[in-house]
Amino acid sequence: MLLGILILHASRSRVSNLYGCLPKLSQSGQLPEGGRNMLSKAKAPFLGKVVLVTGSGSGIGRATALAFGQAGAFVMLNGRKEEKLQHTREQFAQQGLNVDYCVADVQYYEHCQALVKSTIERFGRLDVVIANASSSQRSEFIRTDPAIFRHVLESNILSAAYIAHAALPSLVESQGSLVLVSSLAGLIGLPTSAAYSAGKMALTALAQSLRTEVAATGVHVGIAYVGFTRNDPDKRVFDAQGRLVPVAPRESRLQQTQEEVARAIVRMVYRRQSRTVLSSLGKLLWVINALSPTLAERGVRWSYRRFPHMYHG
Repeated sequence: MLLGILILHASRSRVSNLYGCLPKLSQSGQLPEGGRNMLSKAKAPFLGKVVLVTGSGSGIGRATALAFGQAGAFVMLNGRKEEKLQHTREQFAQQGLNVDYCVADVQYYEHCQALVKSTIERFGRLDVVIANASSSQRSEFIRTDPAIFRHVLESNILSAAYIAHAALPSLVESQGSLVLVSSLAGLIGLPTSAAYSAGKMALTALAQSLRTEVAATGVHVGIAYVGFTRNDPDKRVFDAQGRLVPVAPRESRLQQTQEEVARAIVRMVYRRQSRTVLSSLGKLLWVINALSPTLAERGVRWSYRRFPHMYHG
């Protein structure tokens, strides 16, 4: 029974026209001379590095962009909503951080090409790409509109694959880092999240393939399995018919903060780790699933019957 309870706790997580990118803030397009935080290399390990974070107008992406900025990096924000990106950039700039944004939908390859081009034109290089953008769902597979299933699946795997493909030549040049943001749903399939889990599991295969292919180039490829995280109050996911609904409730004591996740991702890039599993509960699920996938699945099935509100909302 104790093992079942532990498993329960661990399983509670869970083409159009190109959008316009902001023009360069300086006519030269060079790295800005002023406005940098006067930090030492020890306090700013990414000083002078350029970091692109997809899906960084809010949530984990925003927290990760902020953490890299505070570590000395030049940061390119990305998302589909310009108003949100503008607000985020203004908040970061008030802290003395060097940041810009580019509106682009990374589910389209040509948008990813434009995003990478804009980043290099703005900052002169590209050192780190955090493939964070994705969408999620809460609906049983049999009830889910196939179009919604496809959208969620593609938003998780194609957005990461497209930005990786567009950015790799620049990362080879800088011997930089590519990090794919996955989830505990990428370790074991969760009910009411079939498309999301499938997309996140596909990221593991993508990371493994790329890591082998680019090993000789000096590019670091990592994957972060993010556990249950406290979401923004306005975060929404798709239901079976494609309506946006609130995320299913989970106990706050089982959730990490967005800032904790962001620090783990920054640390992962700094140490050039191949993979990291976040939170104690996440590590527990990872170990149980590695030792006995059958036992892990039984635990998830039990929690699905016992605590349906965690999956259905």
